[in-house]
Amino acid sequence: MYNHKINKLPKNTFDIVLTFPWSDIEVEYAKAFEELHKDLVIEGFRKGKAPKELAKKYLKKEDVYNQLMRSLFPKIYEEVISKQNLKPIMSPKITLLKAKENEEWEVKFTTAQKPEIKLGNYKDKLKEARQNVKNGDIWVPGKEPANKEADNEKLKEKNLQETLNTLLKNVACEVSDLIIQDELNHRLSRLLDDIQKLGLTVEGYLKSKGITMDELKKQYSAEILDTYRIEFILQEIADVEGIKVEKADLDKLFGKIQDLKEKEQAQKQAYFYASLMRKQKTLEYLNSL
Repeated sequence: MYNHKINKLPKNTFDIVLTFPWSDIEVEYAKAFEELHKDLVIEGFRKGKAPKELAKKYLKKEDVYNQLMRSLFPKIYEEVISKQNLKPIMSPKITLLKAKENEEWEVKFTTAQKPEIKLGNYKDKLKEARQNVKNGDIWVPGKEPANKEADNEKLKEKNLQETLNTLLKNVACEVSDLIIQDELNHRLSRLLDDIQKLGLTVEGYLKSKGITMDELKKQYSAEILDTYRIEFILQEIADVEGIKVEKADLDKLFGKIQDLKEKEQAQKQAYFYASLMRKQKTLEYLNSL
């Protein structure tokens, strides 16, 4: 029977250390072997029908242990998460601490949970910030705007940016470094693909931008942090203020799509569209304060 220990780490990060006695590993090894044996093809035998002793010569221990870990670790991780009522928001980083034959095994899962949001008096802060924006746009007699519609759009954009900046500045929300690093890796991978499609090198791209890789990573990390903080803060405001997306809202949205295939595809992604609509409703609510 395995044992587990949960360690709380800074910024809403935690790890789970699982310890397995060797007797459990032996049992799981036998199961993993049988799983691989079922698909093993050896000349002269039907698939999965080769004698066990012969199969042992064809199946590497390393492959069997890898199968064991793929099968056992996720199952036990989910079991601990459920029993302890933990709510991770990303896939765990897995570190094998001890894995020798005839000895107990140790594996560590490190992951992040949703940050605790402290909204404080965010409404007052937003009203104050919005007033400052208005004061900066006082109408001057004799100075009519050349394009009133464009000016209104510019003011809306300015209000939105001021709203987001005010929330970032005044609402406490610590995001796990794991989340930032994970998203940074994805963003850098996409950038590398784009650079290669253009026939450029990373060095050439960085030189054209006048920055180093470390500076680029720092810039991306700051952008990612702000993006996630805003997402979590807006979700918390929506929860606190009871902002919801009703079925009628989605029906109205999907009803505007004329192409049947496009509509069907959109309906399959209803959760995604509901999230976007809830975010938009939350921003509209904040703008009305």
